[in-house]
Amino acid sequence: MLSLAHFLTLGAILLCLGVAGIFLNRKNVIILLMAIELMLLSVNMNFVAFSRFLDNLDGQVFVFFILTVAAAEAAIGLAILVALFRNRQTINVAELDELGEGEA
Repeated sequence: MLSLAHFLTLGAILLCLGVAGIFLNRKNVIILLMAIELMLLSVNMNFVAFSRFLDNLDGQVFVFFILTVAAAEAAIGLAILVALFRNRQTINVAELDELGEGEA
């Protein structure tokens, strides 16, 4: 039987992987977005675990709203990355430190 501690441990592992992904990889924007999504999934895991073990559906309903916002964030983030790649020919974070190349 799985207990609340098992789910919270899994959520903590997902959160640590997301934080490690942000700190260890500072070059690729897509991997940074994936790390942020891992952190959102860890929060969702905790909401569902507490909702299940407290027999309250509020946490699970809240997860649907978080997933909706995360999907919209991912779609907008990828659209920005596509536009950025078309203009700069790179998605390397180190090369994206300026707003424009001599544009006024």
